[in-house]
Amino acid sequence: MIRVIVAEDHTIVREGIKQLIGLAKDMQVIGEAGNGQQLLDQLRLTPCDVVLLDISMPGINGLEAIPRIRALSQPPAILVLSMHDEAQMAARALKIGAAGYATKDSDPALLLTAVRKVAAGGRYIDPELADRMVFEVGLTDSRPPHALLSEREYSVFERLVHGDSVNDIAAKLALSSKTISTHKARLMQKLVAHSVADLVRYAMEHKLV
Repeated sequence: MIRVIVAEDHTIVREGIKQLIGLAKDMQVIGEAGNGQQLLDQLRLTPCDVVLLDISMPGINGLEAIPRIRALSQPPAILVLSMHDEAQMAARALKIGAAGYATKDSDPALLLTAVRKVAAGGRYIDPELADRMVFEVGLTDSRPPHALLSEREYSVFERLVHGDSVNDIAAKLALSSKTISTHKARLMQKLVAHSVADLVRYAMEHKLV
């Protein structure tokens, strides 16, 4: 039996995923979490085989959670389930330790296939993303500016785009406001942005929100 924990902050989506997995005879949902911290706390108490991980969660987001999950003594396989069908996002998640990447509009049967594959030690990439990853991610000269952001810079960028202030982000990441301001300045320089409105525009143009 494949033991699954579902980490997703939208209750309706989480319930839908649980119902889908409940239809499979070889897997079982043994836990759920609405944010990254809940997930990490649960994983320390409840071993599982696969974590279905949403990228965009409040507090510790999916990208920040991946290396922390990998650092556990018995880390489960991580299958990212994201609304972003963006090759750079998938490559980033896989690079830092995810075993698979599927989008929320995937065929339900493919999602179950993905869970089985990563549970068996394999890797899974959404078929529609696979070709784009080969061409977009492999050609460094054609990478979009946000692909050059560090993990911390990307995390700050994502929160700024969702309306968090520098002080809000500092509190959530347990860092000083000065440190967050430095990350903000660097990421804005890399993205050639002059305001948060520019960042929001950039995120929308690249389908990051």
